[in-house]
Amino acid sequence: MNNIKNYFFKGILYSVPAAVTLWVILETYNFLDGIIGNHLPESLQIPFLGILVMFVLITFFGYIGSVLIATPLNSFFHNLLNKAPLLKTIYSSVKDLMNTFVGQKKGFSEPVLVKVYENSTIERIGFITNEDVESLNIKTGKVLVYMPHSYAISGQLFVVEKKNITPIDKSASEVMKLIISGGVTEMDEN
Repeated sequence: MNNIKNYFFKGILYSVPAAVTLWVILETYNFLDGIIGNHLPESLQIPFLGILVMFVLITFFGYIGSVLIATPLNSFFHNLLNKAPLLKTIYSSVKDLMNTFVGQKKGFSEPVLVKVYENSTIERIGFITNEDVESLNIKTGKVLVYMPHSYAISGQLFVVEKKNITPIDKSASEVMKLIISGGVTEMDEN
């Protein structure tokens, strides 16, 4: 069942951009074909001329975009980010977060229970996001745990001792769904 869900969500990631692209191409074709077909004498009308014109235009815009727009715009954007550290932080954080959900680097893949207070029986559910905290000058034996909030796309990041962490034997997507729903979602039986 988990494989089917994974394939379904991957299908959405692949099919939505493809469907939108196909829709734009068809609308552009209909628009160009309407313009060309209505303004040319019948002897000059060529079947599929709209497709040929659209192909030439898209290729031309691709060339112009990569030569004149993409490189200068990309360097302008990076210069802007370097001059505005807050924007750079926000941009890189959002980019990393998006890569966590849909990219190759899966960041919320280890669901855990966390005993937050030493003498408490209350535990929180979170995800280990980084086990290498020495670069932050934090002593060994600790990890970074992200704890999402229910009914929101926010959360908190905690530094937790490994002894206070218990792995959860469920898929990360099931646990995330449980947290975001505030615990009302039923977990699939594995």
